[in-house]
This record gives sequence, C-alpha cells and structure tokens, in this order.
Amino acid sequence: MSQYDFRFERGSDGVAVLTLDRPETLNSLTFAIYGQLERLFRELDDDETVKVVVLTGHGRGFCSGGSVEDIIGPLLESELDGTLAFTRMTGAVVRNMLRLQKPIIAAINGIAAGAGAVLALACDLRVMSEQAKFAFLFTKVGLTGADMGAAWLLPKVIGTGRAMELLMLGDKVTADECHRIGLANRVVPSDLVMTEALTLARRLAAGPGLALAMTKKMVWNEWPMDLEAAIEQEAQAQALLLRAHDHREFYNAWMEKRDVRFLGR
Repeated sequence: MSQYDFRFERGSDGVAVLTLDRPETLNSLTFAIYGQLERLFRELDDDETVKVVVLTGHGRGFCSGGSVEDIIGPLLESELDGTLAFTRMTGAVVRNMLRLQKPIIAAINGIAAGAGAVLALACDLRVMSEQAKFAFLFTKVGLTGADMGAAWLLPKVIGTGRAMELLMLGDKVTADECHRIGLANRVVPSDLVMTEALTLARRLAAGPGLALAMTKKMVWNEWPMDLEAAIEQEAQAQALLLRAHDHREFYNAWMEKRDVRFLGR
C-alpha cells in the first residue's frame, strides 16, 4: 500500500513524477496530503535516485486547492492554535519546495486554483495546457490572498502590480495570459503537456546537478540582499563550482573532444 495519497513514481532517468490523484474533486488537497507533501519535498533532498520532480494532476484538473469538505469544514470548528498549525504546515510545503536543491517542473494539465495555484507557482518551471487556467481564489472565499507564501513569491515572478491584481481579484487567468506575463514558461496542446514537461525534466536530469542546485539556491537567497551582498555571494558560489567535479569534467571533455559526463558534484 502506498504511503502517499497521491502517486509518486521514480524513473530510471532520474525524473520522478508526482501526480495528485483525486480526479473526482479536481485533485483537491486534504490534511493528509498537505502533510505528505511537506515531508516528501523535505526528504527528496537526500534521495539520490531523484534529480528532477514533475508535479501534475490526474484527470481534468491540476489542483483545485484545499477540499471544502475535508479541510474548510473542520477548520471552522477548530481552535485557533489548530488552525495556525494547519496554515504553518501548508506554508512549509512551499518552503520545502523552494529549498529543494533539485528542479521542480509543474505540468499544469487543467485548473490550478487556490492552494493549487500556489503549488504550481512554487515550481521552478511551469508547462501549461492551452486549456489550463490559474486562479488565486483566496479573496473570493473571504481569505487573504497572502497564503502559503503567495504574496512573497508571485510578485517576484510577475511583478508587484500584476500580482496585486491576481491576488486581490482572484480572477481566472488563461494559459496565453499566463505565458504573456511570465507565469507560464511553455503553453502547449493538452495532449503534449506531460511530453513537454518530461522533455525539460530529462534535459535537466542529464545536466550538472550541482550547478542547477546552486543556481536555484542563489536566485532565492539573493532576493533580500543588496547588490554588494549578492555579488559577493555569487563570487563565493562560483569559486566553489569552478573547483567542483562537473566543471573539471567539462574542461577535460573539451580538451579530449568527447561528450561531457556530468555527475552532479
């Protein structure tokens, strides 16, 4: 029996596919799923069989957010400390995704709404179906649009003005508009979403894992820094990578006129 309430499949190519698997509710999230996602994204840092993660949904939807019946109802009956424990756990999912030193690609096959929109946002690259949509629905149900780190992350991806609009109005955003404003990296026909996502994932999995990990870490670490601090951090990081195995392997392959064989270290 699976330890997860979703599917998680490791491939021999270093690509793991995480499929949210409650299609009858457009893959809504439960208390258990949140907890399992928090733990999984933390543990994947130490899983040497996984180099890249593809996150998608089963059926017509990517993820419709938190389940009304399984989450909202019980939370309305809970005490404040229990509610706060839940909201901290949901934020920890995003924190662990951003801290994971491996690329995460969202294959957005359908609606990504509420918490589902934030999960897709927390991925490093986003491939969308032409029919898919984003919707940061929190204000539509009387909640703050600042949830799970969305108010920190979304302005960094698409700019403050546009982020304020999406978080305040909660309107659905088409795939073409997501691509135009930088929320989607690729928009493809529905039947090619996983093909495109897996193509990107395999390309990354075959690449220099340490360099990719350091790039992701630098991008997020440098946001609160001033220019001088960022330049110094990049100098130190690059000095380490210049002395790492993969860069030396590139040099040796160049000199020997052969294909490079990165090992991710």
